[in-house]
Amino acid sequence: MSAVAPVTDKNEHHWLSFHIGSQLYAAPLREVGEVIRERELTPVPGAAPDLLGILHLRGHVVPVLDGRLRLGLPALPEADPAKVRIVLLSHAAQLIGLRVDAVDELLSTEGIEVAPPPPGRARRSDDPVSGVLAWQEGFVALLDVRRLCRLHQESGHVV
Repeated sequence: MSAVAPVTDKNEHHWLSFHIGSQLYAAPLREVGEVIRERELTPVPGAAPDLLGILHLRGHVVPVLDGRLRLGLPALPEADPAKVRIVLLSHAAQLIGLRVDAVDELLSTEGIEVAPPPPGRARRSDDPVSGVLAWQEGFVALLDVRRLCRLHQESGHVV
């Protein structure tokens, strides 16, 4: 009888990095559906300020969030319009678009220590930063998609 290796998600340690303002962030690759160019969105009257609008994509209605506003970052300096992208994130069968200033590279955290969020942030139960990774000459803030998109654990609906 042969031993069966445990099944693991091949993307478990892989992250897509992107710039929002001057900071580098990353989302788990297993929760990234695709990256698309910025396009015209349908506004949603009365929506929260960080909801840019909705996008109709292959039969799905996708809310698109402003990454800067969602993370509390300043609007300036403005992003290069040629590099702006919408990263489509998926969690609990819910698709959410996140407008980022530029997409960077794929990262692997395999064998690399991920530090907890900086002191003070960790006490917030809604803090979207789940950890920090030393990368090249700086740091990458690793994001928890559920908390970033303010999705209910059970239903997957945006709050």
